[in-house]
Amino acid sequence: MAKRTVKAGSSGRFGARYGVIVRNRIKNIEAQQKKKHECPVCHHASVKRESSGIWYCAHCGTKFAAGAYSPKTKREISQVSEQ
Repeated sequence: MAKRTVKAGSSGRFGARYGVIVRNRIKNIEAQQKKKHECPVCHHASVKRESSGIWYCAHCGTKFAAGAYSPKTKREISQVSEQ
């Protein structure tokens, strides 16, 4: 049996439904939310998403609220780059 999700990634579960633009958006959002992020307290790359807007650092045990798909929102990123 051939692999179906080499290019499609996590959105391969939708098959040919919903259109390519929607599937690509979902693929990018899910890749962003499932990767490990840097902790704002200990600066260790061990922050994972627990639920929508709740993030947990496995290294130092810090639990904090942030964006739904990323612990840093676009607004926070733009403020840091301006300084």
